[in-house]
Amino acid sequence: MVPAPAGRAEELVYRPVLAARRGELEALSHLDDAHTPMLSPILELSTIDRPVIDSLARLPPGLLPAVDIGALPDTTAAALARWGVPLMPVIGLTDGERRLAAHGDTARAHAHRAVVRLRLRQDRAGPDATTTAVERIGRHARLGPEQCDLVVDCGDVCCPADVRLAEPRVRRVLCWARRHAWRSVSVVAGGIPPALSRLPVDEPVRVNRWDWLLWQRLTDLGVAFGDYGVAPAAIPAQPTADRHLTVTYTGNGAWWVHRWSRRRGQGDQRVADLCRTLVSGPHWPATGASFSWGDQEISRRARRGAGAGSATNWMAWSTSHHLAHVLDALARPARAIPSR
Repeated sequence: MVPAPAGRAEELVYRPVLAARRGELEALSHLDDAHTPMLSPILELSTIDRPVIDSLARLPPGLLPAVDIGALPDTTAAALARWGVPLMPVIGLTDGERRLAAHGDTARAHAHRAVVRLRLRQDRAGPDATTTAVERIGRHARLGPEQCDLVVDCGDVCCPADVRLAEPRVRRVLCWARRHAWRSVSVVAGGIPPALSRLPVDEPVRVNRWDWLLWQRLTDLGVAFGDYGVAPAAIPAQPTADRHLTVTYTGNGAWWVHRWSRRRGQGDQRVADLCRTLVSGPHWPATGASFSWGDQEISRRARRGAGAGSATNWMAWSTSHHLAHVLDALARPARAIPSR
């Protein structure tokens, strides 16, 4: 455990990067009250509409998400402060002056905090140039490092070679980060393969969580953990269509991907079969359905107590269990957890 700055109490923090889609937002809306203070999600928005804003407003009280609108125009950045929803802006090192000023206004309108997201693969400048970028954020957003949570984003880490390549680069960035009084520092990586369509069907398939392994190799540096939930960091430009029933279930050090083939008119039966396989597997938690809202929904389908649901529902159940599993793993006494 890293001592908390300025006498603050030590807190566990987990920072998942999640797409602001219905499934992920549904999982967050069912977050256990005890988990809310431990979670600090980054929500990536690809569009702005009333349902998205309404979904953000329905998140549990006390949950303060960071919102990344890097893919949207500067006019959206100016509107964030007027949404009336508690949030933190996500700042990129290459953001323009107008966007930085708007992010500063948003931070001051809500929590007086922001997230600075350093993308390891895109932001490849040396330490001096990166310091210059941080100073530029300070001038235009009027936010100092002590008001910002630094997120070092590794992108996809999907094999041992990716871990070996990412670790020394992350260590160099974290060495630079010590020059500044960041509010917190997190390392985020994605471990789900960009395409699951090549995996076998009608049987659980084990996929290693290389993102978790990377973070375990960095715990000596006292950084918080973040990931991309049960989705890849980079969505392929032309994703392969996959119409299979899919639940990605997080276990210790691995995901268990359940992809069940569809059969005409047998949706409820096929989902029930998938869920029965899952709840009878060795990775089903000892506490069973009470482990998370997602586990409750899976258990109901295993008993044929509800309908098949949709891809959005399957993502919601998978994400709900994943968040609970990671928070449970981080809270174990043997785990050294950095402060928030």
